[in-house]
Amino acid sequence: MTPPTIDRKKNPAWGQLGCGLVFLFLLSGCQTRLFIQPSPSGREAEVFSRQPIAVQQGLASWYGGRWIGRLTANGEIYRVGDITAAHKKLPFNSRVRVVDLKTGNSIIVRINNRGPYVKGRIIDLSVAAAKKLGTYDRGIAKVQIEVLREIPLLQKPNLRALNPPKLPPSKPAVKK
Repeated sequence: MTPPTIDRKKNPAWGQLGCGLVFLFLLSGCQTRLFIQPSPSGREAEVFSRQPIAVQQGLASWYGGRWIGRLTANGEIYRVGDITAAHKKLPFNSRVRVVDLKTGNSIIVRINNRGPYVKGRIIDLSVAAAKKLGTYDRGIAKVQIEVLREIPLLQKPNLRALNPPKLPPSKPAVKK
């Protein structure tokens, strides 16, 4: 016994239904879910000028241990995984590129604390920053710090620049 067949010529709705289902199936594959996790500062990306505002050379150390979980000078809680640093005079939330002069490795840190309070040192790195820079095992490293100037990103695109207004057609010049 053979199953009943549908004659598409007599009932064209079945063909339209099938095409519609295929179309919806293909269309559902075009949907994407985009989730961008914001950076700690709440911005999507940060861009800095190539020329630093100021440059300083000296010794860098790292701090952790008993300071973990305590408040920093700007009121944040010091967490092990944060890429931050302490400086005596730079404003809080300044971004600083720290370059290890021995290896050439560099990292960008955010100033959120005051210090170091040991003579001859210019910056105290968080534990995570020291590990990423490669100075954690040495404890102290000769570094160069470069204070960076942030370039603000365009928040709202200039739609006129993307779609310039169309000019009316010009009339041909009349010679006299």
